[in-house]
Order: sequence, then structure tokens, then C-alpha cells
Amino acid sequence: MTYVYLALAIVAEVIATSALKASDSFTRLWPSVTVVVGYGLAFYLLALVLRSLPVGIAYAFWAGLGIVLVTLVGLLVYGERPDLPALLGLAMIIGGVVVIQVFSSVSAH
Repeated sequence: MTYVYLALAIVAEVIATSALKASDSFTRLWPSVTVVVGYGLAFYLLALVLRSLPVGIAYAFWAGLGIVLVTLVGLLVYGERPDLPALLGLAMIIGGVVVIQVFSSVSAH
């Protein structure tokens, strides 16, 4: 269940971060509400995850996958195209998450 909560926390954070741009500096009501609710839910779920995963491992997944997913939302929703160095950096982030998941005994809960 830990990884389900982590996945939901990441999705909530990605939705909140994406809505942050749409909120236009908190001048638009519904995107602003989405930001507050999304981050609230994301942090609550992350707190549940921290009951069974070390904070460093949980945060590596949270940050790494969040960055990649927010980049995809930026591309699909806002037309923001990452350049080659950005894509290489994203590939390294994904690689780091895979290394932790596959090789780290700390993440095997």
C-alpha cells in the first residue's frame, strides 16, 4: 500500500504544480483551489508513506517522478518543449529512480 500512497501523492503534487501555473499568481479561483487541495493531499499521503519508507528514498521518488511528470504536463498542456540538455537530465533522474528501486535494499518494503 505504501507505493500506492506514494504514487497518489506524486499525482496530487503534479496536479497542484500544474494548476499553479494556471492559477495566474493565485488570481484565478478554481486553479488556486486545486493548488491548495492538491498540495494538502500530496503532503498528507507523503506523510503516510514516511511511516514505512525512509524519507530520503520517498523523497527521491517524489521529486524525481514529479519532475518528469510535470515536464510532460508542461509539454502537453502548455506547449513547453524541453531541449536536449533538459531531456538528458530527465533521463538521468529516471535512471536514478530505477537504480534505487532495483538495487537499493532500503526501498524493498
